[in-house]
Amino acid sequence: MGDDNLKQESDMEGDLQRTRSLRLSRRGDRSNQIPAKDVDVSLFSPGRVSQDYPMKIVWKKGFIRLVLVVGILWMLLILLALLFHIWSCQTTVSVLSAMCNRDSKVYTMLDTMGLVSKDSKPHRCPIPVSNNPDRIDIPTGRTPNEIVKNLSYVMEDEFPSNGAQSSPLFGGHPSWKQREESFKLKSNMKVHCGFIQGGGAEMELADIKYVKKCKFVVASGIFDGYDLPHEPSHISFSSRKLFCFLMVVDEVSLKFMRENGTVKEDSSGGKWVGIWRIILLKDPPYDEPRRNGKVPKILTHRLFPEAQYSIWIDGKMELIVDPLLILERYLWRGKHTFAIAQHKHHRSIYEEADANKRRKRYARPLIDLHMKIYYYEGMKPWSSNKKTISDVPEGAIIIREHTSMSNLFSCLWFNEVHLFTPRDQLSFGYVAYRLGESFKYFMFPNCEYNSLFVLHPHTREHSSPIEWVKDLSKLKNSSLRESRGGLGLFTPYPGDLHSVVLPNVTRTSKAG
Repeated sequence: MGDDNLKQESDMEGDLQRTRSLRLSRRGDRSNQIPAKDVDVSLFSPGRVSQDYPMKIVWKKGFIRLVLVVGILWMLLILLALLFHIWSCQTTVSVLSAMCNRDSKVYTMLDTMGLVSKDSKPHRCPIPVSNNPDRIDIPTGRTPNEIVKNLSYVMEDEFPSNGAQSSPLFGGHPSWKQREESFKLKSNMKVHCGFIQGGGAEMELADIKYVKKCKFVVASGIFDGYDLPHEPSHISFSSRKLFCFLMVVDEVSLKFMRENGTVKEDSSGGKWVGIWRIILLKDPPYDEPRRNGKVPKILTHRLFPEAQYSIWIDGKMELIVDPLLILERYLWRGKHTFAIAQHKHHRSIYEEADANKRRKRYARPLIDLHMKIYYYEGMKPWSSNKKTISDVPEGAIIIREHTSMSNLFSCLWFNEVHLFTPRDQLSFGYVAYRLGESFKYFMFPNCEYNSLFVLHPHTREHSSPIEWVKDLSKLKNSSLRESRGGLGLFTPYPGDLHSVVLPNVTRTSKAG
C-alpha cells in the first residue's frame, strides 16, 4: 500500500511538471507572437509596398529640401536688406540716401556689430533750421568792415609788354607781382576782379535795371545748355517777396530753354522760367563753358552789385530749403559772412587734384603745374594740425554776405581760376591759406549740404579735348589750349618749379 501511494504521488508530480512546462511553452509562443502586431500589414501586400512606400520617402525628402531652400532664400533676403540699409546711408544717389535712417534700431545693431565703418558719414542729415521763415528777424545793418574798409577793382586791361594779346581779357593780365600784392591786406585795396572793359559777359539793359533792386539774391547759372532750370520748392511767402531768383545763362542755354521749356517774357522785356528771372550774359568771356560758369558763381557781388546777401546754387540742383532759413542757419546765427560746405571725401587740395586727374576734369599736366605752384608757395597738404576743418569745399552752394572781406576773397578766388585751371575747388583752400585768420568762414557738414537740394542729372555730359591731354608739349602752339583763360600756366613763373616734387597722395575714397 505504501508503495502504491508513493507511485501515485510521483505520477502526480510528473503531471504537474508537464502542465507547468506546457503553460510556459504557450506563454513563450504568445510572447513571440506579440511583435507581429506592430508589423505593417502592407509587408504582406507586395502591390502596396511598391507604390505607397517610395512615395512617402520621396515626399518626406522633398519637403525637407523645400524647407531648407526657403530658409536659405529668406536668410539671403535679410542679408541683402541689411547691406542695402548700409549702402543707402553712404551712397551719393540722393533718392536712395533719403531712405537712410541712421537712428533706426537696425542701423544701430549693424553699427554695434562693426558692419558700419566708423569713418563713414551720413549722406544726408537734418539741418537745424528755424521752424518758421516768416518769423525770422532779419538784421537791419551790415557787418562792419574791420580790415579792408574800401575795395575797388581794376577796370582796364594792362596788356603784357610783348603785346601778344590784341583784345582785353575779362580777367585781365595780372602780373605775378600784382598777384602777390593782392594777398597783402590793407585798409584800401584795388584788385583784379573780372569785368574788364571790353572783356565780355555783358548784361542786357532790362536785366541791369531789374537786378538793381535785388538786395537778397538766390543765384544760379547754366552754360552751354547742360541743364534746364529747376523750380525751387518749399519757398515761403516772405522769401518770395524778399529774394530775387536769378538764373544766369549764355545764348546757347537760352536757345536750349526755349526749345525744351517754357520761357515767358514780361512787358519790360524780362525773361522768366517759373520763379527764375533769366539773366543773359552776352559774349561769353572764356572758351571753356566751365570757366564761364565761374563768373556768376564766384563774382556774384560784381554781377549784382546792389545785393547784400546771396545764395549760389549750381544749375543742376533744385533748392528744397527756404532761403531765409538758409541765411539764418549759416550766416546770422553764428555771425558769419561766408559759408560753404566741406567736401565729403577730400580735405587736401592734392587729394582733390589727384581725383580730378583720375576723372579727366582737365589736362593732367596743367593740374600738376597748378599744384606745383601752390606747393612752391607754401601750401601744405591738409593735416589735423591745421586750424581749418578742410582745404577742399563742395562749391555747388555758397552763402555770402557781401562785405569787403568776403568780396575780396571772391575776387582773389576768381583770379586764381582765371590764371590757372577752372577747377575752383583746388583754388579755394589756397586763397584761404594766403589770407589766414583775417578771412573767417563757416565750413558746415557735408551731410547738411546734401539736404539743401535735390540733384538732377545734366542734359548731356560735358567733354572738352583738353581734358584728355597727357603731355604738356601737346598744348604748346595748339588749338587745344584756351586762348583767354589759364594764362598763368603758360607765363614764365618767377620761381624754380623744376625742383618741386608734389606730395604723395593716399586715396581715401574711390569717389572723385
